Amino acid sequence: MITAFVHGIFLAFGLILPLGVQNFFVFSQGAVNKRLISVLPVVVTASLCDTVLIMLAVFGVSLVVMSFFWMKSLLVIGGFIFLVYVGFVTWRSKPDHSDLSKSDSQQISFGKIVSFTLMISLLNPHAILDTIGVIGTSSLRYQGVNKAAFTIACILVSWCWFFTLALLGRLIRNKDKTGSFSKNVNKVSAIVMWAAAIYLVSTF
Repeated sequence: MITAFVHGIFLAFGLILPLGVQNFFVFSQGAVNKRLISVLPVVVTASLCDTVLIMLAVFGVSLVVMSFFWMKSLLVIGGFIFLVYVGFVTWRSKPDHSDLSKSDSQQISFGKIVSFTLMISLLNPHAILDTIGVIGTSSLRYQGVNKAAFTIACILVSWCWFFTLALLGRLIRNKDKTGSFSKNVNKVSAIVMWAAAIYLVSTF
C-alpha cells in the first residue's frame, strides 16, 4: 500500500508540475486578487475537476468516452473556442486593487471565476488524455487497497499543488505595490491560453 501511495505522489507531481493553462490560471488568480478568499473558488474548482478526472481515469470511464472520435472533436472545438474567449477576457481584466462592497459584484465574480476554472480544467483534451494514458494506465497494476492508496495520492497532490500555486501568487502580489506585476501576469496568462488553443488544434 505504501509503495502504491508513493508511486501515486511522484506520478501525479510529475504530471501536474509542467506549466500549463490550468496551473497558470490558478497562479494568476492568486497574483491579481486582493483577498485570498477570492482565490479559493478557483483552487477548489480546479482541485475538484482534477479529482473527477483522476477517478474517471482509474475506473476507465474516460477511456470509453475518448474512444469516440466525435466526442474528441467536440472537446477540441469547445476547448479552442473557450481558451480564446477566456484569453481575451483575461487580457482586458484589471487586477483587484479595491475593496468589493457590493454583494452582487461578489456573486457575479464568483460565478464567472468558477465557470472559467471549470472550462479551463475540463475542456482540455491533452490533460484528459494524459490522465487516461498515464494515471489510468498506471492504476491497472493495482487492486483493492493498493489502487485506493494510489488514487488518493494522486488526488492529494492536485489539491496541495493548486493551493501552493495560489499562495505563491498571493505572496508575489503582496510585494507588487504598484500593480504592474499583476497586470503583466494577466497579459502573460492570456498569451498562454491563446498559445494553448493554437497548439490544441494543431496537434489534433
